[in-house]
Amino acid sequence: MRSRVFLASLLAMAVLGLGGIVAEHRNFVVSAQEKAAATTEVKIDNFVFGPATITVPVGTTVTWINRDDIPHTAVSTEKVFKSKVLDTDEKFSYTFTKAGEYPYFCSIHPKMTGKIVVQ
Repeated sequence: MRSRVFLASLLAMAVLGLGGIVAEHRNFVVSAQEKAAATTEVKIDNFVFGPATITVPVGTTVTWINRDDIPHTAVSTEKVFKSKVLDTDEKFSYTFTKAGEYPYFCSIHPKMTGKIVVQ
């Protein structure tokens, strides 16, 4: 009888332990999905930032990608962020840690403008 109780206890511990591993795995999957959702891209092409205005949650990393044949920059009007000159296919990323509106422009072509709204 004692051996059955012992085996039942071992089985229960194994199942509970496995449940903890599954729960940890589920948390990892959610975290990976959250991280994937916390990035967005702005394409620079034909002298346009696209989309021109985006709204993202706090903690989002925005990546600008120059798909144009000529160099461009992404520079915050409030001096929050400033890319180097981006040649074709080069990228610049910035993570927004505070809510607010962040207008920006291309310092080479100042008529090119965009805005990031962080909520």
